[in-house]
Amino acid sequence: LIGKPIVVLSNNDGCVIARSNESKPFVPMGAVAFQYKAILKQHNITVFSSNYPLYGDMSQRVMDVLSTYSPDIEVYSIDEAFLQFKGFENYNLDDYGLDMITKVKQFTHIPISVGIAPTKALSKVANKIAKKYSDRTKGVYSLDTEEKRIKALKWTKIEDVWGIGRQISKKLKAININTAYDYTQLHDCYVRREFSVVGLRLKHELEGKPTLQLEEIK
Repeated sequence: LIGKPIVVLSNNDGCVIARSNESKPFVPMGAVAFQYKAILKQHNITVFSSNYPLYGDMSQRVMDVLSTYSPDIEVYSIDEAFLQFKGFENYNLDDYGLDMITKVKQFTHIPISVGIAPTKALSKVANKIAKKYSDRTKGVYSLDTEEKRIKALKWTKIEDVWGIGRQISKKLKAININTAYDYTQLHDCYVRREFSVVGLRLKHELEGKPTLQLEEIK
């Protein structure tokens, strides 16, 4: 099924909750399955029911592989993790990222993308670039220069920034803050007043100042 259009349905096969890239032009997220029956058939889209025990098991396998690359790992969600590389100054982290992709695919058959940056928020931005332009990046992208950081922030829409919800992005757009870069140009005092210390931490993260540490699983 690699390279073919696929969708996964929610509990009781009600709505589309996951789509492969090949199915995205034809089926929107959240589409009611029975209403799209003809479209699914027309485009030969393979349909799967949810299988949460399987997803949990596969997620654990991926995390087990990733944890061999650094002892400092935060499993952020079922399909996402942060790894911190302390003392890796002499490593080529791009090559390290490519090796991670190879090993995860070898042991689980799951493709991953790797974003490398000085902070958690910037690593999310880097990951999005790695994934979107995988033909050029091979799934790994590093924000390892100031020039690349600024270019990436100008490319990232404010609503796509990690931690910026719909209401906050609406408020920011109203004052002409349309990109992550625009957000970093706001004054600290204004951000603190309007978006609390959480918004200020995010701003510092996007500026390349590590503020959010890895969280241990309680």
